[in-house]
Amino acid sequence: MSNIKLLGLSGSLRQGSFNRMLLREGVRLFGDADYTEANVKLPLYDGDEEDATGIPPAVQPLADQIAAADAVMIATPEYNSGISGVLKNALDWVSRTDGNPWKDKPLAILSATAGRTGGARTQTMLRWCLTPFRPRILQGPEILVAQTADQFDENGRLINASNEKALRILMTALRAEIGR
Repeated sequence: MSNIKLLGLSGSLRQGSFNRMLLREGVRLFGDADYTEANVKLPLYDGDEEDATGIPPAVQPLADQIAAADAVMIATPEYNSGISGVLKNALDWVSRTDGNPWKDKPLAILSATAGRTGGARTQTMLRWCLTPFRPRILQGPEILVAQTADQFDENGRLINASNEKALRILMTALRAEIGR
């Protein structure tokens, strides 16, 4: 399949975030694809605001990108044992748009955290948050990059061979899931 559209969502807004680095590593190991990193800088969800003015202009493009993508990667930090507010807010807003852009969408979850567990709790929480949308979430291998300050080189590449190998396997599985 050529011209695969791959979409990445980072639960961290920082330009230099390790989750963004992890997304870029995923793209590199995925191979040939048209990659877009989604903008998740959205206003906070407010039902009164939605009733008054509808879906904010920044939200619909995200829903459209998810719908148009052949596959999605979400890289999430672990904030206080869960997903970031930024990511939860994006999921909440997209759920308010017409249709269900996540339905049957191949999806890979990645996490990079400063702590020792690599984001195991955030991945569990994210899976629960995505359940109502019914994407095709890959079950593994889990990409749990812990102690991130020591895991990337100056070019943003993973330096741990086992992390890179697991990410390569996950990206190969994501590519295969597109064809299903």
